[in-house]
Amino acid sequence: MKLKDLSIEESVVTAMDGDDAEIFPYLPYILQDFWEIGSSPSDMIELIEKHTNDYSGLKVLDLGCGKGAVSIRIAEKLESKCWGFDGVCEFIEEANRKAKEYKVKSLCHFEKADIRDKINELRRFDVIILGAIGQVFGDYYATLTKLKNCLEPNGIILIDDAYIDDLSTFNYSALFKKNELLRQISEAGMELIDEKIASDPEEIKSEHEQEFDYITFRCNELIKKHPEQKSLFENYMKKQREEYEVLENCVVCLTMVIKEK
Repeated sequence: MKLKDLSIEESVVTAMDGDDAEIFPYLPYILQDFWEIGSSPSDMIELIEKHTNDYSGLKVLDLGCGKGAVSIRIAEKLESKCWGFDGVCEFIEEANRKAKEYKVKSLCHFEKADIRDKINELRRFDVIILGAIGQVFGDYYATLTKLKNCLEPNGIILIDDAYIDDLSTFNYSALFKKNELLRQISEAGMELIDEKIASDPEEIKSEHEQEFDYITFRCNELIKKHPEQKSLFENYMKKQREEYEVLENCVVCLTMVIKEK
């Protein structure tokens, strides 16, 4: 089944490295200990500061915004106006609470939406962020072709993702080798102008261990509450562990800055 044919629940679960849509209603509980889901707000801010100016005049689009950590931190630091969309209602509710807490509610708009549909009505953003949400719109060519319609002529797209080294024999259906990634970016009429590679393996491993501890703790709580769903939660933990191992050992994790040629 193609990604565009998935239900919103299936799409969200796939974006969060799961493989069973039945886990969808439990995600807010499992991920209750996380605010930052996927991307580093500080990395995004660093790249925005480097590649744009007039920060308070920027319009930022955060697709698959989770609980709003990236948008809220950008609004707090740069005073940019941010729009965030996500398919999980509880995440959007938390994003709105956090925006009030950080006193940036006037700068942040968060809305529950299927970003695959919402993208068709969004226009004229200076910065578009895809923070570790995977191939929700398809491959890089399909994604960038679609996002170009929402981007100001001198705007940038920030994508938190990973690629497989060209010399590696590792194969993973959700990721491309770098030469293929660059080919698709170019075919979409765009270019990779900068990248920030996650370069401290020990720090990454430590962060992943903490995150996996949170996931394991909450999944085990759910197993006690819903013993009939034990295999669902065990499979989710297994998938998360596999994903962390891939990110730590087999691929290059990075944030890319992409713009039109």
